[in-house]
Amino acid sequence: MSIPRVELQQSTIVQYAKDLHLPTLSAQFLRLAEEAAKQGQSHLSYLEALLEAEVEERARNAIARRIVDAHFPKVKTLEEFEFEKVPAVPAALIRNLAEGGYLRRSEPVIFLGETGTGKTHLAIGLAVAACRQRKRVRFTTAAALINDLIEAKNKSELSRITNRWTRYELIVIDEMGYVGIPESAVELLFQVISGRAERAAVIITTNLPFSEWTTMFPNARLCKAMLDRLTDQAHIIETGNESYRFRRTLEKRKGGKK
Repeated sequence: MSIPRVELQQSTIVQYAKDLHLPTLSAQFLRLAEEAAKQGQSHLSYLEALLEAEVEERARNAIARRIVDAHFPKVKTLEEFEFEKVPAVPAALIRNLAEGGYLRRSEPVIFLGETGTGKTHLAIGLAVAACRQRKRVRFTTAAALINDLIEAKNKSELSRITNRWTRYELIVIDEMGYVGIPESAVELLFQVISGRAERAAVIITTNLPFSEWTTMFPNARLCKAMLDRLTDQAHIIETGNESYRFRRTLEKRKGGKK
C-alpha cells in the first residue's frame, strides 16, 4: 500500500474517532496497530486492545472528574496514611470501609478525636475511594455548609440547595464542633442530615465528644435529634488524643538536622 494511501487512511481514522468522540482510540490506534503487527495478533485482538484502552482512559477521566467535583481542599489517599504511627486508628476497619459497603447501606462514618490525629485525612481518603467507585461526592467544612445554607435561605433558594446536598451519594462534613452554630442555622443543618438519613452516606469529623455537642448546638432537642440521625448504624472511629500531624512535623525537623 502506498504511503499517500496509508496517510489518508490514518487521517480518516482520526476524523472518525473525532466524530465518535473516541479520543484515546485516535491517539493510540497507530501505536497499537504497530504492536499488533509485530506480535502477529489477529484483527480481533487488535480491536479488543484498542477498545480496552478507550474504556480504561474514560474510567480514569471519570474518576478524575469525580475527585475535582468533590472540592477536596487537598487530595489525600488511604495509601498515604501512616497507620502504624496512629495505633488508635483501626486500619482493618478503615480498609473495609474503603470497599464501599457503608455507601450501599447508607451508613454514617464519624471520626472523633483531637486536632491533628488524622481525621480529615481519613475522611478524604474514604471519599477518594468512593470517587474511584464512581460515586458523587462532596466535601465541605461544617462552617462552609452552614454559610451555604444561610445564604440560600436569604435568597429564598433553600429548598433547591438542600435538595442538592441530599442528592450526593456521599458528603463529608469536616470540623463539626470547631465553631458554635446559631440555632437558626442548626435547623438548616438538621434538614440536610435528616434528609440523607438511611438514604445516603455521610462522613463527619469532630473534636467534640457527643456529650459536649450541646456546646455546639444550643437547642438540646435539635442536638439530640441530630445525634440520633448521625449515630444510627454509624461507624464511630476514635482517632485518639496524640497529634499525628505534630509528631510528623517534629520527625521531619529532626531529619533535617542530621
